[in-house]
Amino acid sequence: MRILVVGGAGYIGAHAARDLYDRGHDISVLDDLSTGSRQNLFPDEHFFEGSILDSAFLGWVFDQVRPEGVVHLAALKAAGESMSEPERYSEHNVTGSINLLNTCSSHSVKYFVFSSSAATYGAPQKLPMDETHPTSPENYYGYTKLAVEAMLSWYDRLKNLRFVALRYFNAAGYDARGRVTALEKNPANLLPVVMEVAAGLRPNVDVFGDDYPTADGTGVRDYIHVSDLATAHSLAFEYLAAGASSRILNLGVNRGYSVLEVIRTAEAVTGRAIPFRRVARRPGDPPTVIADASLAHRVLGWRANESNLEHLISTTWETYLRAGVVREQGS
Repeated sequence: MRILVVGGAGYIGAHAARDLYDRGHDISVLDDLSTGSRQNLFPDEHFFEGSILDSAFLGWVFDQVRPEGVVHLAALKAAGESMSEPERYSEHNVTGSINLLNTCSSHSVKYFVFSSSAATYGAPQKLPMDETHPTSPENYYGYTKLAVEAMLSWYDRLKNLRFVALRYFNAAGYDARGRVTALEKNPANLLPVVMEVAAGLRPNVDVFGDDYPTADGTGVRDYIHVSDLATAHSLAFEYLAAGASSRILNLGVNRGYSVLEVIRTAEAVTGRAIPFRRVARRPGDPPTVIADASLAHRVLGWRANESNLEHLISTTWETYLRAGVVREQGS
């Protein structure tokens, strides 16, 4: 299948593009490189640099590629920033997605796989969270993802663009074979922050709240290896190509790790001390977020095979070592 991976030079996008290529698909990548990296591209991809905000450019790319399927991972994703800069998030995440959907429609694209988020749910009302959980985003980023899901439902009904929207929980880790090598730019998620502290690139990890009703008082999250996420994208295209109906699916492992568990395990894996400081809770941070991904298991035949905590951390640490950014401790 000819597949255009939009945002395919980014962290998750590069893993998804690699998995699709490994399964024999003809892969093209479109990315504006604002957060992605040329380092993540591989020679057999066709690469187009530009923005989904440029409708004329999108049309030209689709004329060149003639994709049968599209993966959409191009979005701003900082939840806190979305609350102070909703205009940027509206433009990039909503307007950009509308441009992309309209171009898919005008070029008769059949299949669409969307990078969505557990942020669409908001605060957990039940655990684990399955796809029937109410959607009430607590940040504007989550709202933009939910808005695109709603548009996809309409394009399915009106334009026969069948889709799978994958609601990620907490993506982490790197390709175990070392084929995706670019580090994330300005990371805000816990694991890359922990790695930067271990590497000597920042002084400490901020632990936001240590008085939650959890085993050690710190927040618990469901971490999924990025290679498991990538596999789900490939399986989603197989599912759609078999004639199945559009779906919204969770991707998680139904298991949570606390902030302190992540830090302690990272110390064991890296052999380095990881200082942390306890600071106030962040507004809107729930104590525990755990996914129920059993529907993805049933519908796609998908399993999270690489998502144990030690593997998440070791594949990330190996990537930092390969990047040559790790400093001697104390330097």
